Amino acid sequence: MTNASPLRWRHFGGGRWEDVFGYSRAIRTGDRIIISGCAAVVDGGVRHVGDAGAQMGMALDNVREAITVLGGSFGDVILTRTYVVNRADFDIVGRVHGDRFGDVRPVATMILVAGLLDEQMLVEVEAQARVRSAKAYGRVGRRS
Repeated sequence: MTNASPLRWRHFGGGRWEDVFGYSRAIRTGDRIIISGCAAVVDGGVRHVGDAGAQMGMALDNVREAITVLGGSFGDVILTRTYVVNRADFDIVGRVHGDRFGDVRPVATMILVAGLLDEQMLVEVEAQARVRSAKAYGRVGRRS
């Protein structure tokens, strides 16, 4: 039985926990796309063990896939939330984020956590996008 609205589209990433825990990788409702935690996991196995930068890149690839399948693009991303297991990895994880989102500049938060679902995961990313909302990139506000 489901109470899912017929006005939303779901994307399943194929993760082993999606069916067991009852969630979707991403959901689009109207012009919003919300992506759940993406990590460097393929076919149930963590990739790039010990390399937070490579895991971040792969997690963002998974975010991009989910957004694209649901009709959006990286340019539509308005928020990212990144969970990092090791404080020492903040710089490399942030730089990978910057490489991917340098022109988009979504609001972003990086959070230090005690651990993730699989102990080999070093990074997990959530994102939100608003499809076709992006205007010309620029800066608004005071400069110091």
